[in-house]
Amino acid sequence: MKPENENFFERVYEVAKLIPYGRVTSYGAIAKYLGAARSARMVGWAMNSSGKHEDVHAHRVVNKKGLLTGKHHFQGTNLMQQLLESEGVEVIDNQIQNLEKLFWDPTVELS
Repeated sequence: MKPENENFFERVYEVAKLIPYGRVTSYGAIAKYLGAARSARMVGWAMNSSGKHEDVHAHRVVNKKGLLTGKHHFQGTNLMQQLLESEGVEVIDNQIQNLEKLFWDPTVELS
């Protein structure tokens, strides 16, 4: 991995650490906050590599529609959903319910 990717990943992790309990954000929202609006996929790659960072809340990062698109990167078949549900987030058919209410936008919240 190139050093600039490592630096970007670390910046992604710093944002992901700030997602409040019981809230979710999207790959694109993190990318936009970091000034890389077209890098949602890179944020996803960072989340996929976040396993060695215990304080990164990767389970709270979903796609823009609230789908648990990263769930196959968690151990077990439903760990991502279970972690979210333990925080009071309702998930039906891999879809966050009440996304508008639960969505945490770092561009707004961290300004």
